[in-house]
Amino acid sequence: MDDTSFKLSPSQRARLATVHQRDGAGALAPIEFGLPEEPEFHMGGGGLYGTARDYLAFARMIMLVGTLNGRQVLKPDTVATMAQSHIGPVEIGVLKIAIPSLSHDVELFPGMSKKWGLSFLINTEACATGRSAGSLAWAGLANTYFWIDRTRQVCGVFLSQVLPFYDPTATDLFGKFEAEVYRAA
Repeated sequence: MDDTSFKLSPSQRARLATVHQRDGAGALAPIEFGLPEEPEFHMGGGGLYGTARDYLAFARMIMLVGTLNGRQVLKPDTVATMAQSHIGPVEIGVLKIAIPSLSHDVELFPGMSKKWGLSFLINTEACATGRSAGSLAWAGLANTYFWIDRTRQVCGVFLSQVLPFYDPTATDLFGKFEAEVYRAA
């Protein structure tokens, strides 16, 4: 992952994708969107810039139990721990919004029990797209999504750069993309 950073280089800034936001009628328009150049601290859950290639490398490394291109990046035990539920009987319900311009309410896999691992949402049942039970996933604010199916050895990354989060068009396209990846696998 040589093109991922909390602080953008001039080369990375020149390639930065523009974020778009939907207006009340659903039309997309480019917006100014950025994070502080010098934050008080770098958050693991936000603020990291990267490319689709780098993110897919990360997903593949997790899928391959911590190994990528013949190099052990994480210990297999570390990956196993990351992929286990760490919330016991607690269920993930609807994630309610606090800032409507940034996110819709989010209900992932309605009707399904979902769990949190360390870094990942875990679906507990197989999905219509082809995703296996126990797969790992999460997303980014600008409707960026990834999943890692260690059972079927399939993973994917979907990047859209659209606000607000959980945009119905983006999530629909992501579902279709995922289904087509499984169809081709």
